[in-house]
Amino acid sequence: MMWPAFSPVGVLLWIIASWIIGILGRNRRFGFAGNFLVAFIFTPVVGLLVLLASDDRVPAKTYRPR
Repeated sequence: MMWPAFSPVGVLLWIIASWIIGILGRNRRFGFAGNFLVAFIFTPVVGLLVLLASDDRVPAKTYRPR
C-alpha cells in the first residue's frame, strides 16, 4: 500500500503548492527560489509559514547625485 503523498497525484500537488508559494514569495526576502525550496524540501505548510513570517525585500539603495 502506498502512502498518498508518494502517489503521482500527491507529488504533483506537492510541486504545484510549492510553486504557488514560490510565486507568492518572489518579492519577499528569500525570493522565488528560497520560498519554493523551503516549501518543496519541508512541506508547503512550512513554506507558507516562512512566507508569512518573512519581510518584504528591501530595495537596493541607488546613488543619486544632488
